[in-house]
Amino acid sequence: MSKIVASAAIRGAKEIVKEAERLVNNAIAEKGESQKIEFPDTAFYLPMANALLGVEVKTLKDIWIPLKEARSLLPDVPSNSLWLPYLGDTLNAGIATLLAEEIICAIRYLYNQEPQPDCEGFFSDTILRTLGIQLVDGRMPGFAAILGAAPDNKTAVEIIRELQKRNILIFVGSSTDGKSIIDQLKAENIQMGWDNYIVPYGRDTITAIYPLNWAI
Repeated sequence: MSKIVASAAIRGAKEIVKEAERLVNNAIAEKGESQKIEFPDTAFYLPMANALLGVEVKTLKDIWIPLKEARSLLPDVPSNSLWLPYLGDTLNAGIATLLAEEIICAIRYLYNQEPQPDCEGFFSDTILRTLGIQLVDGRMPGFAAILGAAPDNKTAVEIIRELQKRNILIFVGSSTDGKSIIDQLKAENIQMGWDNYIVPYGRDTITAIYPLNWAI
């Protein structure tokens, strides 16, 4: 892995964890540590934290457990003057990012800021069970997540159609320079939704935690 890529990943992780800490502190100041925190229609609390740490986050007080773990995983940015192995540190930064992104999205739900316009937001247990059966029996051979925008609308449609031919479940979202593939598909009158195997999850990269939660 390139040191440039690793350094960028670690810097990004630090910013996301910092943002999660800011949002949690603000939420506690406004609503108190006993405030319930949850995603809709799930028995897995905050699924990423539950899967990676075995933590059941039920209140804002509980949320400090995965947040402190995320902070502890943040490494220093690789030095330019002294070479040391940095792959492990970069992977740790990735885990910290996942935990922090999930916390950010959970706080957004607390303030009714999710789901974002034209997006599904968090994927419920009901959806996971229903489509999980299709993954098991082979009707759906896999899934793909697309982050950002395609170079143009035509390319966006071509990518989607190629995946649809293979019955791949497609998660679309995030943005590139303020443009999302969601808007590109809307402009071309492409019908999105679970029935069409094209699921818009969110309009920023933070919300990529939703398809990542699906993966676990």
